[in-house]
Amino acid sequence: MHLHNIPNLLTIYDKICHSSNLISLWLFLILHSLEYIESSLSTDEIESHLEMGRQMLSRGQYNDALSHYHAAVDGDPKNYLTYFKRATVYLALGKSKPALDDLNQVIQLKPDFLSARLQRGSVLLKQGRVDEAHIDLEWVLRYDQFNEEATRLYSMLDPIKRDLQSVYMYIQEDACHEAVDLMTKIIMEMPWDSKLREMRSECFEKIGDFFNAISDLQATTKMNNDDTDGFLKLSKLHYEIGDVEESLSTIRACLKLDPDHKQCKVHYRKVKKLASYLKSLDENSQRENFQECVASANDALEMESKIRNIVHLIKKRQCHCLSKLDNPVEAIKICSQALEINPHDALTLCDRADAYLLNEQSSEAQRDYTKALEAEPGLKRAEEGLRSIKNRRKMSRDYYKILGVKRNAGKKEIIKAYRKLAAKWHPDNFQGEEKKSAEKKFIDIAAAKEVLTDAEKRSKFDAGEDPLDPDSQSNPFGGFHSHGFPFQFGGGRTFTFTFG
Repeated sequence: MHLHNIPNLLTIYDKICHSSNLISLWLFLILHSLEYIESSLSTDEIESHLEMGRQMLSRGQYNDALSHYHAAVDGDPKNYLTYFKRATVYLALGKSKPALDDLNQVIQLKPDFLSARLQRGSVLLKQGRVDEAHIDLEWVLRYDQFNEEATRLYSMLDPIKRDLQSVYMYIQEDACHEAVDLMTKIIMEMPWDSKLREMRSECFEKIGDFFNAISDLQATTKMNNDDTDGFLKLSKLHYEIGDVEESLSTIRACLKLDPDHKQCKVHYRKVKKLASYLKSLDENSQRENFQECVASANDALEMESKIRNIVHLIKKRQCHCLSKLDNPVEAIKICSQALEINPHDALTLCDRADAYLLNEQSSEAQRDYTKALEAEPGLKRAEEGLRSIKNRRKMSRDYYKILGVKRNAGKKEIIKAYRKLAAKWHPDNFQGEEKKSAEKKFIDIAAAKEVLTDAEKRSKFDAGEDPLDPDSQSNPFGGFHSHGFPFQFGGGRTFTFTFG
């Protein structure tokens, strides 16, 4: 709009005001604004954008090319070639819907542009709109009967229609494996057909192939930006395989599109509650609050006890926490329930092995560590467990058995057991041959206390290495040392003894 046009606009405005036709005024101003926008770029500027777009396109910089074609289209909205070039970029980016919009605009501006007809026919076919593709391809062949690409695409239409009829028949007969095979073949030619992918996803779900079912639904939700039902179904599939976090993220996408979607709201509340239980379970496990961890697992199981993969997820965590508590029998029970669902879960096998060791069942522990290595070769935890069992069998003394405490006993419990046994077996309480036997037991009791109340020594012992063994490389001095009152044994051996 130029400045010399303003007086004319004012005159027209006065006339409109006198007639009280305000709607006409706004229409008039909008039309002149559009004319101003359309002419806002010079021909040279438009050509510059087109050239830059072409260069970016040749380099594979599609988003940059798209920006320049946007500017060129805005500058000259009646140039059909600019729309066509932009459609090419959209297709390179896999954005079929805006590409189709541009091709529609091209054909509206120039109905006899065969390249656009051919391109639109190809896009329509890939979207599964076979009848519409048929019309465009026939149009091209009517004016260019030897067009190779149009001939190739046209020859595919009838076989695809027949295959689609067979797919519907298979689905009606509940022959999902056959339907999936045929749909996979068709999708090779119609990759943007969201309906076909939804059908294949349903078949994958029926035959228990949840990962492929999810893959198809992820594709359809990208094709259909407002697909709330697709997001709901996708969230439920993630839930079914035990991926609670992804299920929560996906159902939120549904509610973002439609905050009042009833089914999405119901499912969201359920998944969110379970996710909070699992989060509490993990946090308590990491903080070594194992009792609270087990309680959180019980709460989660009360809420969800039917979905097999989620039950495994909960029991797997519960198994780990129980294996750290003074209840190896319960730990073995829960770990076994988790392994019934997934027998090849290497970490759960290791947790059950730990519980077996705590319960003095080394053969069973060895079996589980071995299975864990078979399921996950090179798993360090399983290798260390097997090495520990092997070393323990070589050791002459088991300090836990000497004090009569469990392998997860705390320091206070160990000291209490030590004091009781030390008082009982103190050599001063015995005479003759009994005194020699008491001396030996007393030394073992004191050695057990020294090892099990020292975090570093206890860790070595648990790994299958006796830190007080004179032949051990980690203890070049041999024996053990403590603080307290020296006690003289026969043969010049001195031992330092203390009760506290």
